[in-house]
Amino acid sequence: MWMVVEGRRPSGRSRGGAGNRPPWRGRYPGGVTFPVVGMVGGGQLARMTHEAGIPLGIRFKLLSDTPQDSAAQVVSDVVVGDYRDLDTLREFARGCDVITFDHEHVPTEHLRALEADGIPVRPGPDALVHAQDKGVMRAKLDAIGVPCPRHRIVSDPQDVAAFAAEGDGFPVVLKTVRGGYDGKGVWVVDSVEEAADPFKAGVPVLAEEKVDFLRELAANVVRSPHGQAVAYPVVESRQVGGVCDTVIAPAPGLDEDLAVRASEMALNIAKELGVVGHLAVELFQTRDGRILVNELAMRPHNSGHWSMDGAVTSQFANHVRAVLDLPLGDPRPRAPWTVMVNVLGGDYPDMYSAYLHCMARDPQLKIHMYGKDVKPGRKVGHVNTYGDDLDDVLERASHAAGYLRGTITE
Repeated sequence: MWMVVEGRRPSGRSRGGAGNRPPWRGRYPGGVTFPVVGMVGGGQLARMTHEAGIPLGIRFKLLSDTPQDSAAQVVSDVVVGDYRDLDTLREFARGCDVITFDHEHVPTEHLRALEADGIPVRPGPDALVHAQDKGVMRAKLDAIGVPCPRHRIVSDPQDVAAFAAEGDGFPVVLKTVRGGYDGKGVWVVDSVEEAADPFKAGVPVLAEEKVDFLRELAANVVRSPHGQAVAYPVVESRQVGGVCDTVIAPAPGLDEDLAVRASEMALNIAKELGVVGHLAVELFQTRDGRILVNELAMRPHNSGHWSMDGAVTSQFANHVRAVLDLPLGDPRPRAPWTVMVNVLGGDYPDMYSAYLHCMARDPQLKIHMYGKDVKPGRKVGHVNTYGDDLDDVLERASHAAGYLRGTITE
């Protein structure tokens, strides 16, 4: 299921311009009047967000770690610099009408400084901190009544043992409160002896119960500054080694009431946290019929990549619209089923030569590559397939991703 929630624009003229025209003055030569979006981070999310802005005439300026980063290969205006340096961020923000991100690692205090300089930051630091710090996130979700796994901040391995004893015992999930992604910064420990490693990072550690879940779901929503919001169909996300492997849209066999509850929960989180842009709410569907929030991401997300080909408006296009306070696009699916499978690097680096087989076998296949060097286990692209028969769509996507990686040879 999908939703559109209409917000209310401020009274008076839309966004303060003459009539209904936004007051973009243009900061590039040649009389350009379209806005400039500043994207911090040069990864594949920035690359695909830039792609979504091209048909809208939106200009992008990129702050990238290196000139070889995925987005730096395709964006014309690239600044190479350190996002952790405030002076670099301030210089980068000159000429940008809004700042957004392809990761959540910019220091919160730097974002507050940009806002104090008058630069719109979307999502803002008050919202983004909930994706940056898992302890802050859990405290806020508790305060607004969102169901989560049992959890608390722990101080040492003995405190982990005490947390385990308060519940059903080991195993326990330990997470560093900052910096983890794709399974990094996460440990499943079976004893107090195994609980020592997470504390070596020197940051607070969050302990959580190990949830007996049926499957993982994701609810993706987008919210604009004036409160309009859309919800994409709730999807099933299948993980391999802590990394997203396959996404099925919509989640097969998901009870309609549970789907509505998940979407409404995600929309409420976006509203309560003041999120502007895309929010992914990663969920556990438990065996006893509950849904619990696992993680939050305030940017386009792997669980929404299917929407590039499977939805009327992709997550990337709606993220661009949201940060610019444009009306949001239709999130409805184009086909009964869409499947995304990540293409991970393996021992076969020449993926381009595999296109011939994949394209000839499935003319409807959509291949998205990120311009990255192939390394074992690295996300280097994804494939999308869609259609009326789920088993067929799953097989086509899995075959294409496996053939590109080299694990399937026929």
